[in-house]
Amino acid sequence: MIGQIQLRGMTWSDPRGYDPLVAASTSFRELYPDVDIVWDKRSLQGFESTPVEELASIYDLIIIDHPHVGAVVEKNCLLPIDRLAPEDTLAQLFAETVGKSYPSYFYKGHQWALPVDAACQVQALRPDLLTEPVTRFNDVIAQAKNGRVVWPLRSPHVLMSFFTLLANQGAPFPVTQQSQIDFNAARNVISTMQTLAALVDPACFDMDPIAALDALAEGDQFALCPLVYLYAPYGRIGYRPHRIAFHDMPSLGTSGPFGSALGGTGIAVSSETKHPEICTKFALWVASANIQRGLYSENNGQPANAVAWSDPLVNAPVGELYNNTRMTHEAAWLRPRHAGYMAFQEEGSQVLLDALTGKTGPDAAISALQQRFEESFCA
Repeated sequence: MIGQIQLRGMTWSDPRGYDPLVAASTSFRELYPDVDIVWDKRSLQGFESTPVEELASIYDLIIIDHPHVGAVVEKNCLLPIDRLAPEDTLAQLFAETVGKSYPSYFYKGHQWALPVDAACQVQALRPDLLTEPVTRFNDVIAQAKNGRVVWPLRSPHVLMSFFTLLANQGAPFPVTQQSQIDFNAARNVISTMQTLAALVDPACFDMDPIAALDALAEGDQFALCPLVYLYAPYGRIGYRPHRIAFHDMPSLGTSGPFGSALGGTGIAVSSETKHPEICTKFALWVASANIQRGLYSENNGQPANAVAWSDPLVNAPVGELYNNTRMTHEAAWLRPRHAGYMAFQEEGSQVLLDALTGKTGPDAAISALQQRFEESFCA
């Protein structure tokens, strides 16, 4: 029976993004019988690029990516979660977050979303084909020379790999205006990426993480994906023909699995909703430890709550992937979030693709990245 209050939510189409929210909405209706939440979904590419302000005029609840935060604050299209949420509840969620997931949605004095999904670039492998994770990027190159590596290079993931490897060397990409890219570190990263790109199947240039993980799981050609966003459902037996194991990222620098580009998602409330109180209640409920470690993770969800990440019952069905990638997530790097960043993310990805395909040289690519990043603050 449809409730008296009908809410619309927008998420992304992968089971990881859709299934847990549908399950949570069904359970939430048991607590609030007059509330009915219906979820629509868009593709991963649409999730990464669609302006949130377009969605906020239609939907009450929106799953967002933290780099959108600067733009949504400028457009005033989301309701600050802290306006209606109890301060002590928010403090508890902050204390329970994995890595920088919670603060990634804090911008200009307000909390604009609550993390419900934590992710960063980690290592994925086929445990039946590769018995141990690799620890150094030289080992990745060695595997690639044997045709065993798949690597998602479709925009924006080529830029995410650049970000990850740059930060891993101790020279993270700038996040503020008039900050300079470390030229020598960036040149080394691009050189490493060029070496690997020349060894992998050209089809990688059209792959996002889902496509790369499918290629890893469905045949016996590939054994390793060195940098890919964590996708917990692939750790379940039966989700794909072969189970994938996830581990901490391989290191290019000397500090271990440090600096992976943070991903994940948060749940936000539209500033145009007619039901801000109940939307906030639902957001807090979905982000809570009990829901994250229970029905959320049980329904293909990938929780952001550290209580869930530490729970043996959450880890066991997915091959201990939360335990095995925890260090990388805790040491992840937070991307820029200013209003012009999303356009730069697209432009920067193309700059790197041109460098990896030989259309431009590393020095020219670094200069272009620096120029376009500066211009993004004036957009």
